[in-house]
Amino acid sequence: MNDIADRVAAAQFEALKVLCAATPKGWYAERGTARAAVSYADIATLNTIYDTTLEPDLEAFDELAAEVSGLVPRWSIQVRGEAGDDVVELAARHGLVQRSELPMLVCAAGDIVFRADEAQRKLVRRVGAAESDLYTATLAEGFEAPAAAFGSLMGGGVLDVDAIAGYLAEESGHPAGTGLGLRTAGTVGVFNIAVAPAARGRGLGRAITEAVLLDAIAAGADAAYLQASEMGRSLYESMGFRLVETWTVFE
Repeated sequence: MNDIADRVAAAQFEALKVLCAATPKGWYAERGTARAAVSYADIATLNTIYDTTLEPDLEAFDELAAEVSGLVPRWSIQVRGEAGDDVVELAARHGLVQRSELPMLVCAAGDIVFRADEAQRKLVRRVGAAESDLYTATLAEGFEAPAAAFGSLMGGGVLDVDAIAGYLAEESGHPAGTGLGLRTAGTVGVFNIAVAPAARGRGLGRAITEAVLLDAIAAGADAAYLQASEMGRSLYESMGFRLVETWTVFE
C-alpha cells in the first residue's frame, strides 16, 4: 500500500472515533490494533469493526464482533483491500454474509478542481447543532431513507464540534441537500453529500462538496478523501479525486 492510502485510512479511523465521541449515543472500543465504532444509527457502516493495520487481529475482531452485535442490529466489518479467507470466515460466523466494496478516493488540496459558480455557492451555508433536526431530515431525504435510520447520529452537539462542519443547501428557501466535513490528521473527510431527488441535476452536489473542501483547506487541510458511491463517483473524479484503495465491507 502507498503512503497516501495509509494516511487517509488513519484519518478515516480517527474521524470515526471523533464522531462516536460527539454523537449522543456513540460507543467506541479498542482491542490491540482493532477498533469498534458504534453510532447507533441504523446503517451498518456507521456501526463497524476495523483494524488500524493491513493484517486484522482476528482474535480482537471476534471479541469486538460479539460486543457490537449485542448493541445494534445492523453493523459491519471493514478491512482495507481484499479480505482474506480468514476474515471472510469470521464475518460469516457472525452472520455478516453480504460483501461489498468501498472505493477510497483522495485528492491533494492543490489539485482539486473547483467549478461551482457563485450562484450555486450562495445556496450552501454552514449549520450548527441548533439545526440538527433540519439537517437530519434533509440528509434522510437526500439518501431516500427514513429519518429514523439516522437516529441521533447528528444530534446533540455534533454540528458544533470544532473538527466537524455541517452544510445545508437550500433552493427557494427549501432544504435541498447536505454535506459534512470531518477534519483529522491534516486532512478532511467528505461525508453526507446528499441531494433531495427533486433538486438533483442542477449542480448542488458539487457546490456542497466544494463548500466542505474550501472551508477545510482554509482551516489547514492539505488533502481530502471520501468513500464514493457508484452514483457520486464520476462527480468526485471530475473534481480531481482518484482511487487509492478499495476497502471490503461485510454486513
